[in-house]
This record gives sequence, structure tokens and C-alpha cells, in this order.
Amino acid sequence: MTARIQSLLETPRFGNFIMGVIIFNAILLGMETSKPIMAFAGDLILTLDRICLAIFVVELAAKLIVYRTRFFRDGWNLFDFAIVAISLAPAAEGFSALRALRILRVLRLISTAPRLRRVVEGFVTALPGMASVFLLMALIFYIAAVISTKLFAASFPEWFGTLGQSAYSLFQIMTLESWSMGIVRPVMEVYPLAWMFFVPFIMVTTFAVVNLLVGLIVNSMQDAHAEESNAETTSYRDNVNARLQSIEDRLDRLLAQQGKK
Repeated sequence: MTARIQSLLETPRFGNFIMGVIIFNAILLGMETSKPIMAFAGDLILTLDRICLAIFVVELAAKLIVYRTRFFRDGWNLFDFAIVAISLAPAAEGFSALRALRILRVLRLISTAPRLRRVVEGFVTALPGMASVFLLMALIFYIAAVISTKLFAASFPEWFGTLGQSAYSLFQIMTLESWSMGIVRPVMEVYPLAWMFFVPFIMVTTFAVVNLLVGLIVNSMQDAHAEESNAETTSYRDNVNARLQSIEDRLDRLLAQQGKK
């Protein structure tokens, strides 16, 4: 019985079925946010949502029966288990908001889509390097926030009155969102030489550090793609060698049979 359940769980057809249910459930959760749709077909949507949740519960129960302790060694299984457990929480005050986290099951699509998986692998691989860049960015922001607070707080307390306000204003400037007409030019009307502070700040943060982050992620994605390509090439070469060896063994047997005759 367990072997039959395991064979069913590991078939591509069952995996595609679960993916379809996940996508369908995500659409239902989106429809639940629409008041007109819920007024028209709210009972049907909630019923379908419960059916999807029941399918998820049955899937996890089957995996627990088949894999037992091995179930908890897979990160995606733990993720699914946590999401379904949250979904089963009572719809009382304080818990109903947690049930919306069922939408996170859509992230399982990453494991089946090679391109998405490559992006995630590249991002995860780049995290150590990104941590160093974020630390550098934090130091730059702290220094710039202290300087801007000292220079501009007296005339522009709403933007540079405190260290936090200065950091937020500088973040807006770094993103280039209304930085010139919204902040810098008004400041320059009072402090004409303020451009000597803001222009180097933008050059360092927006065009240097941020692009450094992008470069790290792109390099990591390329490395992940190269490793995947090498693995596919190695697998293909092994299959070809195995087939050639099988053909060679058959020829040897045929030659041996002919020699006996």
C-alpha cells in the first residue's frame, strides 16, 4: 500500500495536478478580496477553497505516511507543512489574517520552473557578497545622514531634522524619486553649494553601490546557469557512454556466438 502511494506521489502527473490546485487556489484567494465577486459567488468560492485545502492536507498526510522522518528533511515539505498548518488555524480574530498566507504555496512553482530556480539560486548564492555591500551602503548612509542633518536641519527640519528623517530623505534621493525638484533644488535655494554634497552622494550610491549589487546577482545567476549546464552535459555524456558500452557488449556477445559456431 505504501509503495503504491509513493509511486503515485512521485509521478509527474500528480505533481502537475498539485501545481494546478496551487494556482487555482491562488486565483480563489485573489477573488476573495473582491467584494462584488464575493457577493455574487462567495459561497462557491469558499467551498472551492476548502476543497483545495483538503487536497493539500491529504497530500501532506500521504507524504508523511510514505516518507515518515524523511519528510522533515526537505525544506519545501517543511514550508508546505507550515502553510497548511496556518491555513487550518481557526478563523477567529487574530488568526484569520494568517490564513491568507496560503498564497505563499505558489512559491512551490519555483522548484518546477528551471528559469525561476536559476534566479533564486543566483540570488541565494549572492547573499554573502550582498551582505558586504549592504554594510558598505549602511556606512555611507550613516555618514551622509549625519552630515546632512548638521548642514540642513535648521532650514529643512521636515527633511533633515533628525537622523532618521535625513536617512529617509537620502534614500528617496538615491532612488531618484523627485530628488531634484522635490528636495535638492529647494535646499539649493537656501544653500547654493548643497550640490557638492548631493551629487557625489548620488554618484556613489545610485550609480556605484546599487550597480555593484546588480552585478553580484548577475554573476551568481551566470554561475548557477553554468553549473546546471555542466551537470546536463555530464549527464548526457554518461548516458551516451552507457549506450555505447551496451552496444559494445552486444557486439562482443554476437561475435562470441559466431566464433563458437
